[in-house]
Formats: sequence, structure tokens, C-alpha cells
Amino acid sequence: MSYLLRLVVPDRPGILGAVATALGIAGIDIVSLDVLERGGGVAVDDVVVELPEGRLPDTLITAAQSVEGVQVESLRPFAGPLDTHRELELLDALARAADGTAEKLLASELPRVFHSGWAVVLAGQTPGVVLSASDAAPAFEGLALPWMPLTAPRLLPSEEPWLPERWREMMIEMMAAPLGGGHAVVIGRSGGPAFRRSELLRLAHLTGIAGTVTHLPPV
Repeated sequence: MSYLLRLVVPDRPGILGAVATALGIAGIDIVSLDVLERGGGVAVDDVVVELPEGRLPDTLITAAQSVEGVQVESLRPFAGPLDTHRELELLDALARAADGTAEKLLASELPRVFHSGWAVVLAGQTPGVVLSASDAAPAFEGLALPWMPLTAPRLLPSEEPWLPERWREMMIEMMAAPLGGGHAVVIGRSGGPAFRRSELLRLAHLTGIAGTVTHLPPV
């Protein structure tokens, strides 16, 4: 079974090699690795690993934290296709999308790009009007959204007062970015980890490009 480990590691040469060695000794294969951010002497990495059948998830935490200075920020099951060119493939698909299908494509593909649980595309108004939503997305229809219309990317942490009580109980973490035309994209996941500023900037960059490529002449 595949899992997504979020690691906070000392930002020094050889640390990822040491983590890979520790995981390998425990019989755990690394499938992919994304460096989310670096600064202040540490790096934050998302590592997708394959856990052998019959092994407990706690094995992952024990193995990773056996390397001095490494902390496991979160661990959760991971499902979905992997590739190293997720953003490029999405932008290429958007450039080729038929009229009216860009929102559906973003909602379905952004969770894969960001290792998140779901995504929705909202119209630029409140209460919420959903233009498209992926599987597992919570119901935004009719929900009061004090941050809409969205003019700048923002993090939407699970303790914000506008969130329905059920969402707070589920610890739904979200981030949002303007899409153009007054619309906004929201990406979320239940149970954390919280989105980081580097992920928000990446989303804002991607949605900015997406808003451009969807208006390019057909190829």
C-alpha cells in the first residue's frame, strides 16, 4: 500500500540519502519525492512510499525518524497515478480543452497535482456557487464564504470561524487561488497536514497560467 509522508528534515547534504537508506533497510520503497520548501535550516519534503504487505504504517515513522533531526509531520494513505510532469500535463490538457470544460478538468486533476483529497471551482460570489467539483469534495453550494470574491491566493486553515462545525471536526485544510473571471479554485484535504505557503504560491502560479492557456487559440 502507498503512503504519503511529509517530512521536516535538516537542510544539509546527504540527509535525503540517509532517509532513503533507513527506509530501504526497513523494506520500504520510495516511489516519488517532492521538495515543498526550504528555509531556516530545514526542508519540507513530501515522500510517496510503498509499504510491504503486512507491515504497519508506524514502521514508516520509526524508520524515517531514526535519522537524526528528521521529523514526520504527517502520514496518510496515498492513492492515484504518479508522474513527475503533473503540472505540464494539466496545462497541455487545458490548452486542448473544449469550451466549458476547463473548470471540470481543473477540479478533477488538481488533487493529483497537489497530493490533496479534492478540488472545487467556485463562481465569484457568495454564497457559494460550484462550477465543478471532484469526487469527495464537501458541499460548498449556498455556503457563506466571507473571502469571496477572491482577489489574492490565501490559506484556509481548519480553525477558521466561517467553516461548518462538521468541517472543523474533520480538520479540513484548504487553500484557494483566483482563476480569472471572478472564479476561484479551492483545494482541500481532511485530517491535514496544513497547506504551506510554498504550496499556495505554486497553486497561484498554476491557476494564473491556466487562466491564460484556456484562452489560447485552438492548436
